[in-house]
Amino acid sequence: MQASEATPYERLGGETAVRALVDRFYQVMDQDPVAAGVRAVHDASLASASEKLFLFLSGWLGGPSLYVEKYGHPMLRARHLPFPINERMRDEWLYCMYQALEQVCAHDVALKEELEQAFLRTADFMRNREG
Repeated sequence: MQASEATPYERLGGETAVRALVDRFYQVMDQDPVAAGVRAVHDASLASASEKLFLFLSGWLGGPSLYVEKYGHPMLRARHLPFPINERMRDEWLYCMYQALEQVCAHDVALKEELEQAFLRTADFMRNREG
């Protein structure tokens, strides 16, 4: 398989790398004051959110459809409607993800940039409040 044919999941490094991405994402969210707003809308324990994000990203990145197998269609926007997501919340979430990508995608700058754009589009789609 040529690199151009590999999925983002494969290019990232498979299950181990996706877990590392999710772990770093929630570490930043939990520890960096920049992410205080988005952290506040999560449960005290991030374990459930972390597992769900791992399952979702596995399929979203082109790997196994673990989330769909366990929970059905993600219905991302509908599942996030109870949470007030405005530009600030979107940007805090993206800040955490971009920090995680910086660490996990250091080996592939092109992949990092592709994923940053994909996450931006998805996070922006999740906004459900003005501002």
